[in-house]
Amino acid sequence: MSVGNGPAAGSQALPPLDPRVMLRQVAALAEDLREQTGPFDEQVRSRLSAQWAAVDSVTIVGDGDSYHAACAVQMAFASLAGVDCRPVSALRFVDYDLPFADCRPPRTELTLAVSASGRTPLVVRSAERAREAGATTVAVTATSGSALTAASDGALLVTLPRTERSPGVRSYQASLLGLLLIAIRLGEARKRLTRQEADALRGELAALAGPVEATAEAARERCREPAERIAGAPVLTVVGSGPSYGTALFGAAKVIETSGIFATGQDLEEWCHVERFARPADMPMVVVAAPGRSYRHAVEVAAKAAALGRRVIAVAPEDDTALARHSCAALPVTGRVREEYSPLLYHVFAAPFSCYLAQHLGRAPFLADRRPGPSPTFRHDGETS
Repeated sequence: MSVGNGPAAGSQALPPLDPRVMLRQVAALAEDLREQTGPFDEQVRSRLSAQWAAVDSVTIVGDGDSYHAACAVQMAFASLAGVDCRPVSALRFVDYDLPFADCRPPRTELTLAVSASGRTPLVVRSAERAREAGATTVAVTATSGSALTAASDGALLVTLPRTERSPGVRSYQASLLGLLLIAIRLGEARKRLTRQEADALRGELAALAGPVEATAEAARERCREPAERIAGAPVLTVVGSGPSYGTALFGAAKVIETSGIFATGQDLEEWCHVERFARPADMPMVVVAAPGRSYRHAVEVAAKAAALGRRVIAVAPEDDTALARHSCAALPVTGRVREEYSPLLYHVFAAPFSCYLAQHLGRAPFLADRRPGPSPTFRHDGETS
């Protein structure tokens, strides 16, 4: 969990968060892409690439939204940079991966430690331990001068203007954008991409502002009805594979944080092996179906789920018909995007959907409306998440 723009412990309590603030976060996503893609990329090119020609593997460490972002960009590092990429939660990295890791030649491992606040304790420790082991370590954070930047060889600052307390939406996109720009630069440094190819890929990122804006506008209209329809459900599943697995984890996290409904993020095929046997039979299920390698499987899973009685909500291209046949509601995504970049478009539904769930149930994010005594305090992570 990352939390933002709140008081330090012991300071005057803030009122409970209003879930509607998430709609403002969604409305700002397109402008963030327009304004920040260039500056973030300038940082990547000028500060972070001196040793990258030798890098042959990447580990991305984070907790909460940062871990979800790591899962969402794994494919981009493999396909654009040509490296083995592992998203790892910070506890596993510190307590299990590093103690049993084989010795690697120095500077061939790149560790990206992601925390918007720069203060997540286990992520900071991950950076320290990775650096001690000889890996090049880069912080991806919104906070300069933080413990995480001090523990790392370099930092990409994905800082946003005009932040406010909210379950993380803009901060998640900023982490995605920064990580994707690193993947492009790494591919260029390793001669996997020519300068022209890398520049074209950067241009595609900036050009997503229009589709993100259109998708956000549609989501504000289309998410309310299905959210209110399933608000009484005790549990919700969000499924996807490849980059959309990270999106599914993020979507489930927003539902939990904002509305208090228990939600799980799961891989498409793992759902077939496990969660399809869960009750109730009419459990709501969001299927994230970005075009790409797993799209056909997403359609097959949606069909199986509908046959079992699940209430399937499709997050799919606006012209999709295959998935829509098995869905009780469709949340359309505007624009075509390469699969590696799809998390930038396909996460947009999560904030308005979660907001409308919370509004319908009369709930505040992070159970703030149910806790006795003063409201909880918040760490700064650009936004709450």
